[in-house]
Amino acid sequence: MQFASRLDNVETSAIRELFKLLGTPGIISFAGGFPDSAMFDVEGLKEASARALDEEPGGALQYGATEGYEPLRTQLSAFMKTKGVDVAPSGLIVTTGSQQALDLLGKTMISPGDKVIVEGPTFLATIQCFRLYGAELISAPVDAHGVKTDELEKLIAEHQPKFVYLIPTFGNPSGAMLSLERRKKVLEMAVKYQTLIVEDDPYGDLYFGEAPPPSIMALSQGVPGSRELIAHCGSLSKVLSPGLRIGWMIAPPELLSRATMCKQFSDAHTSTFAQATAAQYLKSGRMPATLANVRKVYGERALAMGAALTRELGDAITFTQPNGGLFFWARLTGANGKIADASVLAKKAIAQLVAFVPGAPFFAENPDLATLRLSFATANVEKIEEGIARLGKAL
Repeated sequence: MQFASRLDNVETSAIRELFKLLGTPGIISFAGGFPDSAMFDVEGLKEASARALDEEPGGALQYGATEGYEPLRTQLSAFMKTKGVDVAPSGLIVTTGSQQALDLLGKTMISPGDKVIVEGPTFLATIQCFRLYGAELISAPVDAHGVKTDELEKLIAEHQPKFVYLIPTFGNPSGAMLSLERRKKVLEMAVKYQTLIVEDDPYGDLYFGEAPPPSIMALSQGVPGSRELIAHCGSLSKVLSPGLRIGWMIAPPELLSRATMCKQFSDAHTSTFAQATAAQYLKSGRMPATLANVRKVYGERALAMGAALTRELGDAITFTQPNGGLFFWARLTGANGKIADASVLAKKAIAQLVAFVPGAPFFAENPDLATLRLSFATANVEKIEEGIARLGKAL
């Protein structure tokens, strides 16, 4: 068959390929980016779906508007207001997960050869998605406080990108949290260079102690001229249920209307039943308790993983303890002759019945082969301690 030439620039996800190795009995996996299914508020979702069918069965089961189910857009508007973003229901569209929002951005914004700046490292699916539309990806370096804004400004000035894509709060895979000072600098750069900033925020509600700084979109009200240069992608996948496939995008009206047009071609609309269920759940007021529970559990697991890494791997690894999200981003040092290539360690780790994801695929350019990502979300403290002990043996 003669396939589209755009497929020449993408390949199957390295993480999905790794999952093929995870069927071995007894394996402890830190590889996935999934929330723990034990954290799902099953009773609350049962009640929400029942209310959706009782109160408006036609709306829940019939075709719907491409922009989204109006009661859900209203609830999402209220949800964003609790996070400092004042957006009318008409100012956002519902997407099939925030992943679809990224695809819509690719469809509406990227022409072959356009330059797009992403973090190095960044979300693997974003690299694949933007490359599918022909983008030339440029990496901006990241440290424990998020993207280095001085370096980012140099890249914007040099390359004049179509847009900049950031995960500022507990990024995947970096786990980094962009500081308040840097968030403000990003907004100032957006205005100075008239560059669209795409803020992907699936993890911002998963903080373990003090709340993170307001989102870039929330802060935009304090930087004149910046709001119309921000697109914000949100999701219920990590805090409620990925199976609902509910995400949303807030963007300037012209971008939102074109994204809606492209969504019509893709799926007509996100599942109305899932949207009606999510709307009823948000309306029920159960979300704060759900968030408090997942923050507590994930926070305990993150502390356990950090302690175990220090205990079992010592100076053979460096990392910054995450304050939220689902991931540790670590780097092998090669100290005392230990393994310094994460892909080599990954194979030895599988033999010890423990899995993680090597970090190289998360870089759009100049991959760091010593890096790795570990998720603490789906293993309890006992499994985390055992799994990291196995990792230490593999090293």
